Amino acid sequence: MLKNYFIVAWRNLTKNRVYSAINILGLAAGMAVALLIGLWIWDEVSYNQNFDNYNRVVRVMENSTHGSQKSTFNSVPIPLSVELHTTYAADFRRVSMGSWNVSHALAFGDKQIIKNGMYVQPDFLPMFSVRLIAGSMASLNDPRSMILSRTLATTIFGNDDPIGKTIKVDNRSSLKVTGIYEDFPHNCEFGDTYALMAWDGYVADWDWVKNSQTNWDNNSWQLYAQLQDHADLKAVSAKVKRGLEGHDRKDKPEVVLHPMSKWRLYSEFKNGVNIGGAIQFVNMFAVVGIFVLLLACINFMNLSTARSEKRAKEVGIRKAIGSLHRQLVGQFLGESMLITFVSFCLALLIVQLALPFFNELADKQMNIFWDKPLFWLSAIGFIVITGFIAGSYPAFYLSSFNSVSVLKGTFKAGRFASIPRKVLVVLQFTVSVSLIIATLVVFRQIEYAKDRPIGYDREGLLTIGINTPDLYAHYGTLRNDLLSSGAIEDITESGSPTTAVYSGQSGFDWPGKDPNLNPTFAVIPVTHDFGKTVGWQFKEGRDFSRDFATDSAGMVLNETAVKYMGLKEPVVGQTVKYLYSSRTDKNFRILGVIKDMVMESPFEPVKQTVFLMDTSSVGMNIITLRINRNIGAARALPAIAAIFKRYNPGTPFDYTFNDKDYEKKFDFEQRIGSLASVFTAFAIFISCLGLFGLAAFMAEQRTKEIGVRKVLGASVLHLWGLLSKEFLLLVSLSFVVAIPLSWYLMNGWLKQYDYRTTISAWIFLVTAAMALLITLITVSFQSIRASMANPARSLRSE
Repeated sequence: MLKNYFIVAWRNLTKNRVYSAINILGLAAGMAVALLIGLWIWDEVSYNQNFDNYNRVVRVMENSTHGSQKSTFNSVPIPLSVELHTTYAADFRRVSMGSWNVSHALAFGDKQIIKNGMYVQPDFLPMFSVRLIAGSMASLNDPRSMILSRTLATTIFGNDDPIGKTIKVDNRSSLKVTGIYEDFPHNCEFGDTYALMAWDGYVADWDWVKNSQTNWDNNSWQLYAQLQDHADLKAVSAKVKRGLEGHDRKDKPEVVLHPMSKWRLYSEFKNGVNIGGAIQFVNMFAVVGIFVLLLACINFMNLSTARSEKRAKEVGIRKAIGSLHRQLVGQFLGESMLITFVSFCLALLIVQLALPFFNELADKQMNIFWDKPLFWLSAIGFIVITGFIAGSYPAFYLSSFNSVSVLKGTFKAGRFASIPRKVLVVLQFTVSVSLIIATLVVFRQIEYAKDRPIGYDREGLLTIGINTPDLYAHYGTLRNDLLSSGAIEDITESGSPTTAVYSGQSGFDWPGKDPNLNPTFAVIPVTHDFGKTVGWQFKEGRDFSRDFATDSAGMVLNETAVKYMGLKEPVVGQTVKYLYSSRTDKNFRILGVIKDMVMESPFEPVKQTVFLMDTSSVGMNIITLRINRNIGAARALPAIAAIFKRYNPGTPFDYTFNDKDYEKKFDFEQRIGSLASVFTAFAIFISCLGLFGLAAFMAEQRTKEIGVRKVLGASVLHLWGLLSKEFLLLVSLSFVVAIPLSWYLMNGWLKQYDYRTTISAWIFLVTAAMALLITLITVSFQSIRASMANPARSLRSE
């Protein structure tokens, strides 16, 4: 019996090649999308799961209260690590401070490269299960030690043994290589970390770090901790919550333990509460994958039921010779499973071919798990479920035919037989239209943020990090040489680039301030030339000037700071007291107010920001220069690099264009939009395949009617309209359903952004036009072909 089912199924596949191809290709496309989305979701939810202590490691964070609002930071003061080590030793097995994962200049002999690395404490290695190829877990106990990833070790030393060799880091520290570790996987927190260096050496080499060992106000570092095996996260979180109190902090700080399982997908906090994060996109794409696969199943259902009369005699004969209802259901489900299996094989091929492009688009390193038994078990389940969904309705529908009516020749599908097909077509295009609208809204939001006024001129700006003593010591002569070369127009030093804020400080006081308020400001130390170099825009007052010695005690505020402080007019000339972390008061006079500079996320409000020339609290670590517009970057860069090399010979010339850095702020949203575009294209393709198949069937079913109409004088245009009208009406109905649905969903998505666009009517109009045009193109081929057929052929048997 099973053999017979297989033979019949195979004959039906080969006999009806067009419909079989449409079914197989549609299902394969839907399954390919589901597989790609499944791989993407797996990569997201398995993020960091390579670490043995995945369920026990936390990032120590801080809630800081300012008025009625709480802000959450993933940076904390150094003394907190000592507090966890001592006061809460019974709750924490390991604790490690960590610097930020930033680029460092590494030199060995004549080799000079720039790679990302971190300073960490020894507990970091066992906490994050660093896979050592050489060395031991004690490799970072020596303050002058560092360990390298396999890739970095090979890049620097080739096939030579690196253990014991010395690398110059940032032309400041000489560190001995004491270990080699396997590269971290791409989908983990430290995927781009290529060097780990001893924390004690970091403290010894940098005075500002050394001076912060007992400073509870300087939140500049990361802190990781591993809970004891018996410890409960909720209980420990409640216990350490007040761990920052009693240290002369006025912002009512709270310690927050953020588990590793939430670092990737639940990273956003609002008013001190975790509100989610990238998990919304995981859920969104999961829904998209299900619906795209459902579209492919709908195609199968529609074409199978549309051709029901073709198989009516087969069902009638089988019933007449004794086939049971369940056997017929089994036969048709078996055919569905066969088609699904063939489609799955094709889908695997599509996914394998598409993965390089998809990985680049999604910034992933995903692969099909060919060698994993779990994957193949999941594949079997995937085939069975998809085959059942696609084939269940046709199976029960076809097996329900009355054998007597069929064999008498009086069987007809009935007036309402096409209604389920029409409903399914409406559902198909409702999904497709909604995806088109969603994709347009995503890209509209990106463009809206890109068009946001940023408060300065980023064109031609170049950023260079000051990461060696050579640049600190020779900035004055470096500046003069660069200006003399004619390659640049202006140059400045600052504590942050124009595309980031490196320092947040509290301790400000001004007339009329609420004494219970201890707000944090973005504090950016600058030189006299900063404003002229970046082209900031004044609302009132003036820039820093070398003509006024008193400007060393001056500050420039952004307009958000003025609003936040509630300063009365005139703002310029008022005095603001700044209490340094060294507990030294200093009065600053407001020189000017500038328009807000968008230095962080373009989707969020600008922080209240203070620019000052006094650098005793925050160091200068960025050089920003503007390339001479009359020369251009291609000619200017070699001259600039040569001058930097003269003053900083032990380090490669490493720079970034500010406009490129700003563009990176849109990377995540851009990737989401691009992925949505790909999945939308698949959904439209699948829906069009279904329409094409139904149009072909309708044209075949109405061949004689078309012949009669042509004989009676109907034109090709009239017949084309007759055959296309029904499909256009169905797509129009799907649009009516999709408009409120997509508006509701995308309006909710936009609310997560403080700076957001609106959903304009043109988006719906463009989508409507696209949907109708796609429908016409898809249906017209079959409609025109049927309209132009010779009526003599269709009517010769009449």
